[in-house]
Amino acid sequence: SSRPDAVSDLDDDDDIDVSWARPPPPAFPEPNKRHLTERKNEHAPPTPVSQKPKLSKAERRAIQESQRAAKAAAKEAGLKSTAMASDANTKQPKTAKISLKKDVNQVNSPVASDKKTGERPPDKDRKKDAPQPRMQFDDTHRVVKAKKRSVVRQSEAQNRVELFRHLPQYAHGTQLPDLESKFFQPDLMHPSVYKVGLQYLSGDISGGNARCIAMLLAFREAINDYSMPSEKILNRDLTAKISSYVSFLIECRPLSISMGNAIRFLKNRITKLPLAFSESEAKVSLQSDIDRFINEKIIVADKVIVSHAVTKIRDGDVLLTFGSASVVEMIFDNAHELGKKFRVVVVDSRPNHEGQGLLRRLVAKGISCTYTHINAVSYIMHEVTRVFLGASSVLSNGTVYSRVGTALVAMVAHAFGVPVLVCCEAYKFHERVQLDSICFNELGDPDAISRVPRDESLSNLKNWAENENLHLLNLKYDITPSDYVSMLITDYGMLPPTSVPVIVREYRREHVWI
Repeated sequence: SSRPDAVSDLDDDDDIDVSWARPPPPAFPEPNKRHLTERKNEHAPPTPVSQKPKLSKAERRAIQESQRAAKAAAKEAGLKSTAMASDANTKQPKTAKISLKKDVNQVNSPVASDKKTGERPPDKDRKKDAPQPRMQFDDTHRVVKAKKRSVVRQSEAQNRVELFRHLPQYAHGTQLPDLESKFFQPDLMHPSVYKVGLQYLSGDISGGNARCIAMLLAFREAINDYSMPSEKILNRDLTAKISSYVSFLIECRPLSISMGNAIRFLKNRITKLPLAFSESEAKVSLQSDIDRFINEKIIVADKVIVSHAVTKIRDGDVLLTFGSASVVEMIFDNAHELGKKFRVVVVDSRPNHEGQGLLRRLVAKGISCTYTHINAVSYIMHEVTRVFLGASSVLSNGTVYSRVGTALVAMVAHAFGVPVLVCCEAYKFHERVQLDSICFNELGDPDAISRVPRDESLSNLKNWAENENLHLLNLKYDITPSDYVSMLITDYGMLPPTSVPVIVREYRREHVWI
């Protein structure tokens, strides 16, 4: 209102510029502006719109977790700096420190829980499930410590094979007399476990199922005679007892993979015993668990395998087997009882000649059989229609771990186009992966392959140990790759070797042996 008055006062002076005092041009109304901008946009070229790249759900979740972690770290750093400053200036009481720690834990708790769920597996006992590292016998320090606490006094072999120095190589025939002299020592070992160890060492008990059943029955008797000390807890003390029994059995003969699974099952049942159980109730529960394992996982499983495998046998078939597998013998017996006409070719090998016992039993039952050694398997394979093999274990990558010579028979059958059917109980499956027969194996008595049966005059290697340049190797097991196995027949049905991880996962979920 003052500016027009000032202009009127200065009208007489023409030299003064009063353009600043002119009123501004009238403003366009709001709709006109929009109209003009729309007309300009019609003539202007379209501007490219930058679109954000589409992220997947996993990428967005990763970004959110990283942002949360950064925020939590910043808050934690700020809280720590304030706490340090306050501690430096004034000594705070303990209650303030405790409250500060609680605040930090509350801030970090959601992030920590996110990290735990994202990085760690849901199973808290993952470390317990991992198999213990195997004893490496080329480590002299560990071997000396193991000898001090061992019950079996063993002496190393003279001519050890360098490639297998990580496996135990002891002189055979020296342990049995020493153990027999200690049999009546009461505090040494439970008699049933001691007896089974002697049978392992002498070779009276052989075969995966027979060894596992004998071990579990010995543990059952030991649990029945067990009495808990007053100052001990049953779960821990009984687990330590079972571990000492297992160590003794390993010294007599290395455990098979199936025996390791049975031991893990038993220890798992011991650790899960309710604390409210009395000693007698706990012993009855464990004995029933052992009986259930033997019945369901071995006896009934073999019957289920037989029912599946018999459907693959037809009249006129020529069936080949190697060695002596108990479940394969049951298959032949059942097929013969059903009236099927077939012939069995038994392939055998030195030094155990397990096939001779199978041959006698099959012939006694009226089954037509042919007997040959493994060096002639390629000459008879053209007559064979199916190959039935047993297995000591089936590994997670579909590899079959069985008696030495199984891989040779399976490869020859594959070359001739003959299907190879491997019969194995599911409790023998293992999550281990093995690609060769060197890392893990068992060495037998080297004298067994140097002796010639029934004629000692032909034994040219009688004093082979005196020659330092001669090394004899008697391997017990070999590895058959999954490419040479047509089908696995288990108590879960007939499945390809690629489905082994599914069976292992189902067993882990049911906590049957882990």
